[in-house]
Amino acid sequence: MATNTYATNRLTPDNTGILLVDHQSGLILGVQDHDQNEVRRNARALARAAKVFNLPIVATTSAPQGPNGPFLPDVEAELPAGTPLIHRTGEVDAFDDPAFEEAVRAMNRPNLVIAGVITDVCLMFASLSAIARGYDVHSVFDASGTTNVLARETSLVRLQEAGATLNSTVGVISELLRDWKTPGGPGTAEIFGELAMPFYGAVVASHAAAANQSK
Repeated sequence: MATNTYATNRLTPDNTGILLVDHQSGLILGVQDHDQNEVRRNARALARAAKVFNLPIVATTSAPQGPNGPFLPDVEAELPAGTPLIHRTGEVDAFDDPAFEEAVRAMNRPNLVIAGVITDVCLMFASLSAIARGYDVHSVFDASGTTNVLARETSLVRLQEAGATLNSTVGVISELLRDWKTPGGPGTAEIFGELAMPFYGAVVASHAAAANQSK
């Protein structure tokens, strides 16, 4: 079991990698436990965070030529150049694909931030396999989605019992940032305002307008 604790093992740009599992055009249609567009925005936010913080990231699909469909184009557009996109031919657990496991191993990061569609399959099995391999895992539920609330809730219980840290997109990115005065501050503000916390964009715009009026 993973022993991830905030005090001793905070997420940093030097110890963290991101996995996006099966964010595909067919599978996203099955997301009913919360808003599909929110899942897409948060997956995009994680992908963009990889660029802001210079994190390694691996993406994967399951049988993209079939009904699961291709990797979501709007999420793929956010991936840093050179990101491995592993197309599995049938493996349900992404770690059962040797190319995916090798790509994850090559990141050489002890902390893995994982999101997936569907939650109780793609996120669940990748998180469990990563924990079994000794990684500290943050399972990101608002960048994942499933067919009903019960499936999500049972996944929460199973992953927490296995030792995963249950997290959110904003929680992960804020932990990586740590201090708004660092170089990641402006990029984080853009991620929050455009994707992960749309209300924050309005707050920033309002503040800027008030500052301009006071000049």
